Amino acid sequence: MKYYELDKEELNMLDDYEEGKFSSVRDLGEEKVFYESYAKNTLEKTKNINIRIPERVLLKLKSIAARKGMPYQTLVSSILHQFAAR
Repeated sequence: MKYYELDKEELNMLDDYEEGKFSSVRDLGEEKVFYESYAKNTLEKTKNINIRIPERVLLKLKSIAARKGMPYQTLVSSILHQFAAR
C-alpha cells in the first residue's frame, strides 16, 4: 500500500470531516450527474506526447513527485491539466 502525504488543504478537509462539518447535498441525483459528466470529460483517452525539458527541471519534478508519493508523469499531467483548466 502506498503512503501519500496530505498537503495543508487536504489536512484541513480531513479535520473538518472528523469534526462533522460536512453536510449532505440537497439534490444528490443532480450533483451525481454533474460530477459524472465532469469525470467523463476529465478521464478521456490519454495521448502520449514527447517534450524536451532541461534535465534539472525533470530531476526537480521527479523529486517533488517522490515527496508526494506519486509517479512523476502523473504529477506532470496534473500540472498541465491545472494550467489548461484556468
